[in-house]
Amino acid sequence: MSHSFDGVAKSSAAVADIHEAFGREDYWLARLATGDAVTTLDSLDARADDTVAVRYTLHLGRQLLPGAVARLVPGDLNMQYLETWTPEDRAVQGQIRVTVSGGLGSCRATTWLEPTGNGSQLRFAGQVKVKIPLVGGNLEKAIGADLAQNIPSVLDFTTTWIAERA
Repeated sequence: MSHSFDGVAKSSAAVADIHEAFGREDYWLARLATGDAVTTLDSLDARADDTVAVRYTLHLGRQLLPGAVARLVPGDLNMQYLETWTPEDRAVQGQIRVTVSGGLGSCRATTWLEPTGNGSQLRFAGQVKVKIPLVGGNLEKAIGADLAQNIPSVLDFTTTWIAERA
């Protein structure tokens, strides 16, 4: 079973400026430092064709797990992210993949960062799959709702980060 999510977020920053930020290590270090859990930047690859691929790991440990989930999950929990951002004409297409340690779940999302009259717009659609019996469906819904709120907040962070360096 899986749960779908989608949404739209707007930014006053231009597509090119956002894509450029995605290719900078200082951007990723700042962005990853904003969360509650320890997150490490594993790799950043800005390719010759302007595609940006970034890998990072969110180390959740056990303390951030809900009680019912903590009882079902042995050991610490990590979420490994792979984001790929590829320019296409004046837009950028993104692919986001998340895998949860122990094969407990995954997430896939496709994003489209497109220019608007006064900045840019990020459209996204994805699916969350949790492989924990009995509570998986509820977790999928909660994670999907969280991602639908989190993706716009990441775009807000990026817009502010760009403006502070202009």
